[in-house]
Amino acid sequence: MPHAALLPLLSLLASSVMWGLAWLPLQALRKTGIDGILVVTIAFGTAGLLMLPLLWRQRAAWRGGKRWLLAIALLGGFANVAFTLAISYGEVVRVMVLFYLLPAWGVLGGWLFLGERMSLTRVLTMLAALGGAGLMLGADALLGLELVWQDWLAIGCGLAFTGNNLLFRQRQELPVASKSAAMLLGTPLLACGIVALGLQSISVPEASAAGGAVLYGLWVVVATFLVQYGVTHLEAGRVAILIILELVVAVLSAVLLGADSLSPREAAGVALVLAAAIAEARAA
Repeated sequence: MPHAALLPLLSLLASSVMWGLAWLPLQALRKTGIDGILVVTIAFGTAGLLMLPLLWRQRAAWRGGKRWLLAIALLGGFANVAFTLAISYGEVVRVMVLFYLLPAWGVLGGWLFLGERMSLTRVLTMLAALGGAGLMLGADALLGLELVWQDWLAIGCGLAFTGNNLLFRQRQELPVASKSAAMLLGTPLLACGIVALGLQSISVPEASAAGGAVLYGLWVVVATFLVQYGVTHLEAGRVAILIILELVVAVLSAVLLGADSLSPREAAGVALVLAAAIAEARAA
């Protein structure tokens, strides 16, 4: 595989590991008394401020595309807020499975909005990934599932993340760093809006807990840049399928560390999702 094609693939794989393990620092922060909107505000506020000088330096390159950066800030910001809240308060496996319905959104969105080819192989790979997710969640339960608010946030996060990825892919004239910065800056702004509307309250955290949230913000900067670099240089459908490795990482880490357990059916789902991701990676 040429190096030009390999680098975006490796970037996505690395970001998948980082986002798949994101539940660990979030749950650790929750034990220190800091979670929810407060984590979002501090962590993503830190990440956004770190990226702000780069965004300003590239202003000549994105000045004509302000509306697209605003759309990325809204979609990406909502995706980050929804993911953080869902994974902080919900069950790791359940939230990740519902979030990773995004391969369907990615393949269909790439076909509808970007004119990407929906080959038979791509469709079969997508179905295999979704079939694995169905096995993990339980196909019978999924049909009559009563979704709680964490579940809706996970689904909404997947939709918003897919839309954000499509914009990253479509607006090639905008620098990757500027698009990543807009996504990160949009997150604390939305979080502050939620607090201003009285939907969730915040309190002053202890210095050690706030420091942990800042460190998580640095984690977010690296993971976001890696995933958006890959998103910009690969097809939306391929991105959606490769990124489901996050699901595998999250589930396996949760099981190995005792935060969750896997039945034989759920283990078969993990294997099917992994097989779909490997098949797509080989196709790249």
